[in-house]
Amino acid sequence: MSKVRVAGFGLSLDGFSAGIEQSLDDPLGKRGPDIFKWFFHTRTFCAMHGQEGGSMDRDDVLARRAMENFGAFILGRNMFGPVRGPWQDNSWKGWWGTNPPYHAPTFVLTHYEREPLVMEGGTTFYFVNGGIEEALRLAKQAAGDNDVKIGGGVSTVRQYLQAGLIDSLHLALAPVALGQGEALLTGLDLPALGFSVTEHEATEHATHVVLER
Repeated sequence: MSKVRVAGFGLSLDGFSAGIEQSLDDPLGKRGPDIFKWFFHTRTFCAMHGQEGGSMDRDDVLARRAMENFGAFILGRNMFGPVRGPWQDNSWKGWWGTNPPYHAPTFVLTHYEREPLVMEGGTTFYFVNGGIEEALRLAKQAAGDNDVKIGGGVSTVRQYLQAGLIDSLHLALAPVALGQGEALLTGLDLPALGFSVTEHEATEHATHVVLER
């Protein structure tokens, strides 16, 4: 049975999953990349960006698993880019260049209509202004028997958690304190939402924790 998953989602020791002041120069916010250092050195990350090399350690195994078996993705507007308000034109096509790393239908939450955007490598961005449940319905339809990944950002993951629509949550706890940023779990009672820890593993770069309902 297909699942709705969050996988490989970085979290600082003080609970932040993105830094402050997201911009074109800082897609993850100030110091946001610090919580994804466990990922950036892996072969999986390098391959996603058309590069050679990268480590083949346990972080790489978990990074690869965090991208496997997905038939569709859901992203928040901020995860797609720094553009705010109505789409002035179609010039912004995401952070990832002509060949994004998703290679599957990818549904972007927005308040404003925009035509689908076909990219290289099998990624098509669909812009959904009907809310999180409408996006999930479309993503499940597109994914078929495969899973749907809630790719972020923080606000999007929180909305799906609060609505009880996520089945599995893989957090990568980085050994760094951001001090400020976008808090992932503040005000959320994961046990009350039905989650319990099913896996945990420490590597040199992060502590990986999987919670499932």
